Amino acid sequence: MKLAKPIEIPVDISFEDLQLSRDPVTGVVAFDLEPIERVCEANDIDADTFLTDDNIGALLSAWYQAHRASGGAPDSVQEQLLAEVEAEEEFGRINVQEGPGTLQ
Repeated sequence: MKLAKPIEIPVDISFEDLQLSRDPVTGVVAFDLEPIERVCEANDIDADTFLTDDNIGALLSAWYQAHRASGGAPDSVQEQLLAEVEAEEEFGRINVQEGPGTLQ
């Protein structure tokens, strides 16, 4: 997905508002959709545009980078997702276990 202009995050919305979480068993990522909808509304973008894995992942990644660059606190779920993407790029998706993993 390519946007014509950068997305602007309204000043009254923070990355923490997403309340990212991840199921430790399934690895499914959950978040509050309301901040995404507000960002889309502020940028005149249809929120459905971001409801695919690739698009929402790209938005969260870009938002997180901006969040961290402006001094925002690390988010353990987003850090884990970024590490997985990096590992997938280096080793191939089939060789990377999603989620926190467990030793048995």
